[in-house]
Amino acid sequence: MNEPIEQVAVQVDRLCWTGILLGLAFTMTNVQQFAAAGAQVWSLAWCAAWLLDPMVSLVLLAILRAEQVTARHGVRMGGWVRTAKWFTLGATYVMNAWSAYAAGSAALVVLHSVPPFVVFVAAEAVTELRDKLGSAAVALMAPVQEPKATPSSQSTKAARRTSFADYLAVARAARTPDVTVTPAWVREATGCSRGLSSRLASELNGGSRS
Repeated sequence: MNEPIEQVAVQVDRLCWTGILLGLAFTMTNVQQFAAAGAQVWSLAWCAAWLLDPMVSLVLLAILRAEQVTARHGVRMGGWVRTAKWFTLGATYVMNAWSAYAAGSAALVVLHSVPPFVVFVAAEAVTELRDKLGSAAVALMAPVQEPKATPSSQSTKAARRTSFADYLAVARAARTPDVTVTPAWVREATGCSRGLSSRLASELNGGSRS
């Protein structure tokens, strides 16, 4: 039996963001060593060096997460956002791989280059994965088109109509924790009618509070 698309979407989202957080955790020690610059362990400079990587990584995560949400609604970010994203990613990469380049070791360069790129690629990919899974849910629940009826059978043949439960399943598959469920969002996610979107939004919001 195939897993429900909604369940797969949740698993994919969690796995991607777990990988992103692990990648940033890996870079933290390298950035700390770069910032500490040989300072004595537990000295003020050594302790302060631990703050550099979280400072950059949290800003990068905030930008990537915001882009993930806005892209789902077709909203493009401005130039400053893109500049901040590439600057924080570049800063993370340079500080993480600096010692490897200084040592002239190709193996270390590869080792310290992979995690920052995985973080960025995974954060970019998770948005498209969510969108495609939502599209798959919509396609799965779409009305089945019946073969063209002959003149003698047109009065008895009709395409299967999408039920309330079908639309609800599609909306749940497309929903993420950061989404504010409104009738407009439901219509965008499922393609349902204006009247039905209000009922679906009410059902989704009622379920989240229970």
